[in-house]
Amino acid sequence: MTKVDVISGFLGAGKTTLIKKLLEEALKGEKIVLIENEFGEIGIDGGFLQDAGIEISEMNSGCICCSLVGDFGKALHKVMEQFHPDRILIEPSGVGKLSDVLNAVAGVAEEEPDMALGCAITVADGTKCRVYMKNFGEFYDNQIAHAGAIVLSRTQKMTEDKLSAAAALLREKNPRAAIITTPWDQLDGKQILSAMDGRETLAQELLAEARRHHHDHEHEHDHEHEHEHEHEHEHHHDHDHDHDHDHDHDHDHDHDHAHHHGHDGACSCGCHDHEHGHHHDHHADEVFSSWGAETPKTFTEAEVSAALAALDSGKYGAVLRAKGIVPAAEGGWLHFDYVPEEHEVRRGGADYTGRLCVIGSTLDEAGLKALFGV
Repeated sequence: MTKVDVISGFLGAGKTTLIKKLLEEALKGEKIVLIENEFGEIGIDGGFLQDAGIEISEMNSGCICCSLVGDFGKALHKVMEQFHPDRILIEPSGVGKLSDVLNAVAGVAEEEPDMALGCAITVADGTKCRVYMKNFGEFYDNQIAHAGAIVLSRTQKMTEDKLSAAAALLREKNPRAAIITTPWDQLDGKQILSAMDGRETLAQELLAEARRHHHDHEHEHDHEHEHEHEHEHEHHHDHDHDHDHDHDHDHDHDHDHAHHHGHDGACSCGCHDHEHGHHHDHHADEVFSSWGAETPKTFTEAEVSAALAALDSGKYGAVLRAKGIVPAAEGGWLHFDYVPEEHEVRRGGADYTGRLCVIGSTLDEAGLKALFGV
């Protein structure tokens, strides 16, 4: 029997890092296939996973929400037919809705007698739970609510009070999931896997509830259409996006990075309007965008670091994630990762050319091109 585990998480939460930890510390000896889905024009993460001997199916044409019926289902069937693995790990796009991914897996499992839905886990950056819930709730809350286990990342950077507050926020969205708060360097991959594998039934229950909710929502929607001239959905209400920034002056990275959206009278934020009782059902590509480039240009570490720091200014849009592999001016290669107010530049292996990708909302693509000089 092939078990299919889904490891979701918002942009930059640490999904790939967690998968690497599981592969190295908990899943050795199992026949694993990883199915990755990048949101963006250029897939960056595949390289090191291929080095680990893992087969990768990258689908970079768009968000997983938009390719569920076609490519995603075909990819799962193909993996079963070619590899007959012990376990399939699915790493959805950081802006994918977990309920959609689980629904797609369950649909394939119904046609594949040797496949079963395992656990759905969500990786959540503990330092950014509050702000992402506020500004991208339609996507973020969905990933939290449908998880059997929630693995908090970057908890080593948090005070006990901040960690408790983040866990409480997550518990409101999902009262039944196991929430792992221990810093990853204190946990073995086997402990995390044990927490995952113990939540399989919950994942199936949450999926069944999501399907019932979707069915009920469709009935309500059909009824609304009978009165559509009377109840047109107006998207002209204001979303203030919590401009307060909640400055505690303790550098906990708790700033609001989605305040640069220009609504122009239309909602594109991906949040719920609780005041008006409206639920916005967006695809990720309606809310998020990506800019990517391939380039042979060389960079110094200082140049990369300065460009990443500039992304925090808001000048280039609401930038939520950036990553890349570029040739270093002094020889070798630089790998970089960015999430709001935090970035890392490190030495790494070569790629066939320099590649970089930026993901966010209302991106200034011309400005990004000038910033990186590509």
